[in-house]
Amino acid sequence: MDVFLEQYFDITVMSESFDKVLLGFWMTIQLSLIAGALSMVWGLVLALCRTSRSWMMLPLRVAAVTYIDVFRGIPLLLVVLLISGSLPFIPGLPEWIRAPELFGRPDVYWFGVAALTLTYGAYLAEVYRAGLDAVPPGQTEAARSLGMSHRRALRHVVLPQAVRTVVPPLLNDFIALMKDTSLVQVIGIVDVVRAGREVQGETFNSSALTLGALMFLVVTLPLARLVDRYLRGRQPVRKALA
Repeated sequence: MDVFLEQYFDITVMSESFDKVLLGFWMTIQLSLIAGALSMVWGLVLALCRTSRSWMMLPLRVAAVTYIDVFRGIPLLLVVLLISGSLPFIPGLPEWIRAPELFGRPDVYWFGVAALTLTYGAYLAEVYRAGLDAVPPGQTEAARSLGMSHRRALRHVVLPQAVRTVVPPLLNDFIALMKDTSLVQVIGIVDVVRAGREVQGETFNSSALTLGALMFLVVTLPLARLVDRYLRGRQPVRKALA
């Protein structure tokens, strides 16, 4: 038991590596927030294209369905490697795509954000689609009968109801995205896992990785309880509507 505690819960190693691991965790938080926000927007665009019934939108609908199926079927790690290992060497692409260095961040940072956004946009698109399909068609018909255009009905009536319905799965996917940011370490980003591994390589002790795991729990456990609380709050509404 003492060997186990020394290997995974060595207070000395944790305290000495705390600043380094915390800096890596801050990188994880940044990646999660930026990629999460972009994924929500991109996923909504994909969902709207996929659920459109207009024949003029057929090419976009087919493209959206294909995109979602492809990126949901490819491991995120492969997407990270494909983007970081190919974009810089494709001739003809703008410089800001081949070697983005926005806001003082290196290109590998934005390659990681792009990979997370492209992959989780596909997952969130399916979440949004479920929410859009859950809104009764009568809501749209009622809005149109009041003189709203299709676009205004979608914006002011359908989307607000759909988004409220899918808040729990959106939060769950954000938690999953946050954990998957650890995969970007393979392209040189020093996140919390990379920082913990570097300490592990220096000390032959896994306590820094345990510290990183605890930092994840500090964020993910409250989010999980928030989802539970939101679902409990929705139950009386569902019973009232039943």
